Amino acid sequence: MTAPTRGAAGARAELDASDRGDAGTARHVYAVTFVRHGRTDYNAAGRLQGQVDIPLNDVGRWQAHRTAMALADAYVRDSGRTPVVVSSPLVRAQETAGDFASLVGARVHVDERVKERGFGEWEGCRWSDLEQRQPRDFELWKRFQDGEMRHGAESKASVGHRGAQAVTQWATEYDESYELFVFSHGAWISQTIQRLMHLDVVDPTYASVSGPNNGHWCRFRVLGTMDGALLWRLMEFNRGPVVPDGVQWNDPFASGDVAAAVPPVL
Repeated sequence: MTAPTRGAAGARAELDASDRGDAGTARHVYAVTFVRHGRTDYNAAGRLQGQVDIPLNDVGRWQAHRTAMALADAYVRDSGRTPVVVSSPLVRAQETAGDFASLVGARVHVDERVKERGFGEWEGCRWSDLEQRQPRDFELWKRFQDGEMRHGAESKASVGHRGAQAVTQWATEYDESYELFVFSHGAWISQTIQRLMHLDVVDPTYASVSGPNNGHWCRFRVLGTMDGALLWRLMEFNRGPVVPDGVQWNDPFASGDVAAAVPPVL
């Protein structure tokens, strides 16, 4: 996809230099991988987490371990590149990041800008309860028409902006002998990558890309332009570890998949 030109009619104002990676950026990491945390009890119960600090459950820890091994095998071992690990401050992301960091011998850098989107008074509520108690706002949210904003949610544009600034800053701290791994959350990943790819200009509702599944990732090759800006080339979307036949990713300890029937990450 080609980014809109600076003079395109109707396009938003120029992104901040720290967001775009301008100002004569001379170096950048080879690639950036966005990893969603493993499963939690809130995921299993169909509750909206937001910034509530929920730890991984047994399934989530199982997922985090396999995600760590898959990431190390695919992108670190024999690559000749050094991993840099950045995490949301929320414990579910830090636990997932910690498994990977321990495996590859890296430290976890915690960045507040990588925290999940805040959902105000809706946090901790079951999806089904929200649908019953505030049906109009819930329906507007599902249709990407900002029903959640009436209940104290952080705007998607704000999430995308802080996320893009954080990722761009970390990506330009190192050269191509490094790989950046960012451990975060579904909504944050969705809104950050749409900002980086300028999809929010095409569709300001941020409805173009969903977040990945628990323990899955999206990977970008980072490229530089002649004027020093960064280009984000999507290489993999919602990729996850391979598990044996008959094993359910969200229910590995039972014979069937009991994943909560919840809407996609919005």
